[in-house]
Order: sequence, then structure tokens, then C-alpha cells
Amino acid sequence: MQLTRFTDLGVRVLMYLSSPRAADAPLATVGEISEQFAVSHHHLVKVANILAQHGWIHAARGKGGGLRLAHAPSDIPFGAVVRLLEGDGDLIDCADPPCALRGGCNVKSVLDVARDAFFAALDRYTLADITAGGTGEKLARIQFHPPARAGSGAPAAAR
Repeated sequence: MQLTRFTDLGVRVLMYLSSPRAADAPLATVGEISEQFAVSHHHLVKVANILAQHGWIHAARGKGGGLRLAHAPSDIPFGAVVRLLEGDGDLIDCADPPCALRGGCNVKSVLDVARDAFFAALDRYTLADITAGGTGEKLARIQFHPPARAGSGAPAAAR
């Protein structure tokens, strides 16, 4: 099983925003985050909109605008975030196209149990748990060291 790129980006946004910023620092922007992770600005806008619509982040437009977490990282359940971004629907569709084994096969029910166990495991963690230790230290470093511009040396991911 592999999470979608959309979910990956959503988790990265939340992780980035969980890193403490100086009180006088501007809010994080989609452009800043897209540069740090070398990902599409357009896709991050979509991700940020979904996260804001569901109350995980605050997004402010205009001069001085940007993104910030709407809750403490310890109050953001990781399972709920992945469920929102990934969806928790069926892993297979036995109806379309119609499966000849439908009704006499246990594959769907086994996959449903596995999906539920996957989300139950994620529900034991918060954003604070996944950004603890080395991850949090790395997040703090990338926020305070802007990404390298073209032709200016090592890429941001190498630092």
C-alpha cells in the first residue's frame, strides 16, 4: 500500500508548520514550503485549501498572510489527517467492473480488515509524535536556512 502524493504533501505541510517560528517571523507561505520540499506550488495550494477547510490549519491571504497550524501538534491526530487526505474507502471495487467471484470471495473483507488496522495504528499518533526527535530538529534547520537558488550550490534537501 502506498499513500498518494496528495497525502504526502499534506503531511509535509503540517510537519513544516509544526516547527516553532520566532514570534516576529512571518507566517509560512505556500511558496516557501514548496521551495523547501521542491514540490509543485499548485499542488500545495490545493493541499493547503483542504487542510484549512477541515480546520487543521489557518490560511490568511494578502500581505502578511500565510499558513499556520490551527491546533497544537499534540492535538492533531495523525490518523484523522491521513483519513482526510487519503480517504478511507474500499481498497478494491468488486462492482466495477463486475467481478465473477463477487459474493463468493473473501479478498474484499480481508482488505477491509487490513485498512481498518492501518488506520487504527495511525490513530495512536499525533503530529507531535511524528515530528519528535530528529525530524523536528531537521524541520527547525530547514526553516531557518532558505533553499539554495539555482546555481548557488547544494540543493536545500542536501543540508
